[in-house]
Amino acid sequence: MTPDPLTLAQIEDLARGAHAGQTDKAGRPYAEHLAAVAEGVRARGGDEEQIAAAWLHDAVEDDALSEEWLAGAALTPRTKAIVLALTKRPGEPPEEYARRILATPGAALVKRSDLAHNADPDRLAVLDEATRKRLTEKYTRMRALLGQDRPA
Repeated sequence: MTPDPLTLAQIEDLARGAHAGQTDKAGRPYAEHLAAVAEGVRARGGDEEQIAAAWLHDAVEDDALSEEWLAGAALTPRTKAIVLALTKRPGEPPEEYARRILATPGAALVKRSDLAHNADPDRLAVLDEATRKRLTEKYTRMRALLGQDRPA
């Protein structure tokens, strides 16, 4: 018998715990980014599986949780697939990353929310000019690869 999937509250607690002590490039607690992406998914009409994936979207990539944990977690197959689609692999070209996201149902909406928060001018404003320019170009390119040419 398969256990019931974790609730969104349980997933949020898990993600906050997994990323405890981590900060973003601006020195803010990393959980603030996760919360913003999850709320962005909700605001864009995402469903519970996408919101769950938003909370976990960086967990495997950042080694906060392992792929083995994800494989055995009480999450829906779709949530797991979205998290894996959003997990960048070392040395992976952006084009391959974008193709995987577009090929995974529900992943593009989560990535749209992630990019929107990452590219937020208020977040970028606290970074040095070179970092701000590099990240702005990176986010703009990824939006283009995903067919999301403007922030949303």
